[in-house]
Amino acid sequence: MSETLTFPHLGLGTVYLRGEEGAGIVDSAIEAGYRLIDTAYNYENEGAVGLGIRRALARTGVEREEIIVSTKLAGRYHERPLADRAIEESAARLGHGAIDLLLIHWPNPKQGHFTEAWAAMLDARERGLVKHLGVSNFLPEHIEELHSVSAELPEVNQLEIHPMFPQDEAVAWHQDHGIAVESWSPLGRGELLNHPTLRALAEEHHTGVAELILAWHHTRGLIPLPRTSHPERLRDNFEAARVTLDDTTVATISGISEGHPHRLWDQDPAEYEEF
Repeated sequence: MSETLTFPHLGLGTVYLRGEEGAGIVDSAIEAGYRLIDTAYNYENEGAVGLGIRRALARTGVEREEIIVSTKLAGRYHERPLADRAIEESAARLGHGAIDLLLIHWPNPKQGHFTEAWAAMLDARERGLVKHLGVSNFLPEHIEELHSVSAELPEVNQLEIHPMFPQDEAVAWHQDHGIAVESWSPLGRGELLNHPTLRALAEEHHTGVAELILAWHHTRGLIPLPRTSHPERLRDNFEAARVTLDDTTVATISGISEGHPHRLWDQDPAEYEEF
């Protein structure tokens, strides 16, 4: 097993960032200080992400070893040997040798093959195709099943987390088990940027609402993955860790979900499947 990953305070989400535009955003993000770039087989942009990284490395002097590139295994490839070929394809499209961090995108529990996918990932690590392993959208019971068949826990779980869905209990479970937590859709797809409570708190802290929310993730020990197609937003998001929040402010932000916490698209990992 490789040395445990040390995660930066946030990463770049790349869903919908494709082609030259996507490569340009990745290039600009690395120049702005980002060292974690998140993609997925199903985002159809592993090639653009790899291209953007290569351009940034050639232009900025950043070393490849400084960057963590994560991608995700799609649900239609959980079964062996489909998983083996899909992992090889992801590595080839990214074009940087071994994948730094590979996640299972969704558990797809009705299909019941995610332990096969995990076995394929463990083998891929032995073959030198992958350095670190994790999951995405897994519930604790799914992770315990992986642990029962491999005696190994994933290093990270990527979960939907934002102020309308803070997932306090899940976050505590993962932190108790030494599993890092990444937040997808950390800004709630922009739905929260005009929330009156958040606007008032942002004004009080002399920052923007997006930066306030990202600071909320950071203060809770989470690794948010905001996506933006606007280069000027990259640095604002990156600098959000400088915003200091006390426990009362963190609780107030989490409290806006009280009574009606909700996922953005009703994607409950116990039922939802993505292929």
